[in-house]
Order: sequence, then C-alpha cells, then structure tokens
Amino acid sequence: MSKLTTQDIEKRLLHFPDWEYFDNAIHAEFEFDNFRDCFSAMSRIAFECEALNHHPNWSNVYNVLTISLSTHDVDGVSEKDFKLAEAIENIVEPVE
Repeated sequence: MSKLTTQDIEKRLLHFPDWEYFDNAIHAEFEFDNFRDCFSAMSRIAFECEALNHHPNWSNVYNVLTISLSTHDVDGVSEKDFKLAEAIENIVEPVE
C-alpha cells in the first residue's frame, strides 16, 4: 500500500462528487432526514469499516455525518480510503 499523489487523488475524486481533498485526507458530509437514519447509516458503515480493517475519523451531530478518511500507515490517502469511500457512498446513496 502506498500514498497516492495529489494528482491521483483529484482524478479519483471525479467519481466521488460528495468528497473533497484537504488536510491530507478526503472528507465528506452527509445529511439525513433525522438522527435515527444518520445513526443507522453509521452502524452499516461500521460493519464495512471492520470488513476492510480501515476506520474513519467521523462525527455525528443530529442528522449530519461528517467523515474524514486517511491511511495512517502511509501518512496520507491510499487506495484503502477510496475503497471505504465507495462502500460509504453505496450505503448513504444506494444506486437503484
């Protein structure tokens, strides 16, 4: 596993419009209808985090979930972050 370059990160983010790159991590904020829906998404995301053995920095205030992803082992963003971001996207905005 290696740290992605800024150019690689920005290119990959074209497929993740809800995400931004700054402070050596990728970040997103998701708003739900209520606290229950937000917490439910967090619970589902937690299972994906465990499966990928990769855990976000995140916070929740009522119906808003804020997530930051980076890979501590490479001191930046890696492929693991984009795999988890994709899993998160599939949970919070499922494709029908």
